Amino acid sequence: MSDQKTDKMLQDGVSRRSVLGIGSAALAAAAFAGLSAHAQTREGAQKAEGDHSSSNPGQENKPLLAENPNSNTPPPTDFGDVGPIWYSYDLTKRRVQEGGWTHQVTQRELPSSTDLAGVNMRLTAGSFRELHWHTADEWAIMLYGNARVTLLNPDGTIFIDDVSKGDLWYFPAGFPHSIQGLGPDGCEFLLVFDQGMFSEDGTFLLSEFVAHTPPEVLAKNFGLPESALANFPTGPLYIFPADLPKSLEEDRAAVGGEKVRSSIQYTFKMEGMAPTKRTTGGEIRIVDSHNFPVSKNVAVAINTIKPGGMRELHWHPNASEWQFWMAGKGRMTVFMPVGSARTADFNANDVGFVPFNAGHYVENTGDTDLVFLELFKASEVLDVSLNQWIRRLPPEMVHSHLKLDKNAIQTIPAEKLEIVPR
Repeated sequence: MSDQKTDKMLQDGVSRRSVLGIGSAALAAAAFAGLSAHAQTREGAQKAEGDHSSSNPGQENKPLLAENPNSNTPPPTDFGDVGPIWYSYDLTKRRVQEGGWTHQVTQRELPSSTDLAGVNMRLTAGSFRELHWHTADEWAIMLYGNARVTLLNPDGTIFIDDVSKGDLWYFPAGFPHSIQGLGPDGCEFLLVFDQGMFSEDGTFLLSEFVAHTPPEVLAKNFGLPESALANFPTGPLYIFPADLPKSLEEDRAAVGGEKVRSSIQYTFKMEGMAPTKRTTGGEIRIVDSHNFPVSKNVAVAINTIKPGGMRELHWHPNASEWQFWMAGKGRMTVFMPVGSARTADFNANDVGFVPFNAGHYVENTGDTDLVFLELFKASEVLDVSLNQWIRRLPPEMVHSHLKLDKNAIQTIPAEKLEIVPR
C-alpha cells in the first residue's frame, strides 16, 4: 500500500470498514505514526495560538484566576472527580461583636470534610469569648498575640494559663472554659473541632443558661435572694469587652492556689519544641498524644517549607487531613482511585482537605516560607512515604512496576524525609 493511500485512510479514520483488509501490524504502525504526527501538529498549533481551545472570550474573575491557576486550568495529570479540596476563610462571613469577631469553615462550606471543622477568632485586649462548653473536643493554636484560658475539670480542679503565638490548647467536650484577650492587642487564634458539622452558633453559653432558667430556680441554686440576680444577662454575651485581668499568679491564687490546681496540662508550647524532622527544604513539628497527652482526638503536624521545597509524596492511613494555610503560597495534588487527581493552589487563610488514604504532596510555589497545618481526627500523626515504600521493596519488584534501573532505585531516599531537601 502506498504511503499516500495510507495517509488518506488515516485522515478518513482508521476504523472504517474499507480498511479492514489491511494487515493488522501495518495498520497499527501507520495509525501510531499518524496519531503521533497529529499530536505533534496539534501541540504546535496550541502553542502557536495560545491553546485557543482553553481560551475564554467571555466573563472572568481575573483576580481569583490569578490566585488559583492550577485549579482553573489543571495540569494534564489531573483527571476524574476527587471532590472539593479547597476553601478560604476570606469567603466566609464574619460575626463581628464589640470585642472581636469570628468566622468558620465547616462541612457546610467544605462538604468533603466530615471529621473536622475550623473556627478563626479575634479578641481585643480584655475581651472574652465568654464562659461556655461544646459537644466537640476543641484543639487550638494561637496565631497572634496573647490570651488567658481557663478550664474546669469535673473533679473541681481548675486550669488557668497564658498562651502566646504558636502555643496550643486542647479542651475536651463538655469541659467548661473561657478565653480572654490580653495586652497589648488581644489575640487571634484558630479553633479546630472533631465534628465536621460543628457550628460556633451551637455553643452552650453561660449567659444563655442563666437567661433561660427561672429566677426562683437560680436563686435557690446559688443561695441568693432573687434581687441579687437583677443584673444577670438576659441574652447571649458570646464575645464582649472587659477589663484586663490581674497577673496569672494572682488569678491562680484567687481561686484557691495549688489545692485546686489541675494536674492535667491543657496547653502546649509548640514554637519552643525542636523540629521533629528538618532538612534543607524545611522542617516539620508533630504534636499528638505522644507528646501532648490530653490531645486524644486531634493530632497536628506544622510544616515550614522553603521556597522550591516540597512535602514529599505520602498518604495517611488513619485519618483524612484538614489543612490551614498560615503563610506563603503553594499547590497540592490529591490522588484518588480510580485514576483521579485534582490540583489546587493555596494561599494564607485557605483551608485544604485530603480524603482518608489519598496520596498527595504540597509544594512551595512562592518566594517566601510556606507554613501550613495538617490536622487529623486521630490520636497520632501517621503517614506512609512513597519514597520509603519503594526502597523497602526488592529492586526487581520496583523495576517490574516502574522500569527503573538499579542505580536509579538506589538514588531514591530510603528514609522518610517529610520535607524533600532542596
